[in-house]
Amino acid sequence: MSSRKIMDISTGDLHATAPTFHHQSKALHEAVSALKTALDGLGAPWGNDEQGKKFHDAYAPHRTSIAKATAVLVLGLESIGVGMKDMADGHIDNESLVEAMFSKLGGQDAK
Repeated sequence: MSSRKIMDISTGDLHATAPTFHHQSKALHEAVSALKTALDGLGAPWGNDEQGKKFHDAYAPHRTSIAKATAVLVLGLESIGVGMKDMADGHIDNESLVEAMFSKLGGQDAK
């Protein structure tokens, strides 16, 4: 007897969960946009004292890469949602195809 587990794909769960990734991607995009707008409007609020200069020296060189990284996260969340929906749809299509093939082999017309 084999201890191998068979993967069970719940297309309903995939379809139900996929929109969450879209909504969270949109929410993250809006939050990042609001933060960027607010920070751009403030200029350099950390000041020119020693602590402010230390912050600027650490933050400024990475500001663009932080923005790019958050954009990647937004796209990543969106693509996960799209991928989950595509996986569910592909699984449903494959099941229909296999069912049709076996129906024809059994002498019955495909549904």
